[in-house]
Amino acid sequence: QVQLVESGGGLVQAGGSLRLSCAASRSIFSLNAMGWYRQAPGKPRELVAIIHSSGSTKYVDSVKGRFTISRDNAKNTVYLQMNSLKPEDTAVYVCHLDATNFWGQGTQVTVSS
Repeated sequence: QVQLVESGGGLVQAGGSLRLSCAASRSIFSLNAMGWYRQAPGKPRELVAIIHSSGSTKYVDSVKGRFTISRDNAKNTVYLQMNSLKPEDTAVYVCHLDATNFWGQGTQVTVSS
């Protein structure tokens, strides 16, 4: 069993930055990729960024150049640095351990125009 706990969401003006954290209850990054998903009201959930056990990363086109996913193995934590935020980034952001049913509880990000 793995528990994932997100933090770092909030309200920010357009152009601002936030850093989300996802802390895992035990060491998992050597085996599985970790992803950040988001879901806005009335829209399907989408994968925003993923970091593989190798350290390679991928991003959805809409956040490339603005968001950065990273991890700290010693802290069992994955981060999502979000810069140049736009109102369309408003959503609940959730972290997920790839190929499992382990999801965090989600953190709300609201970007005002």
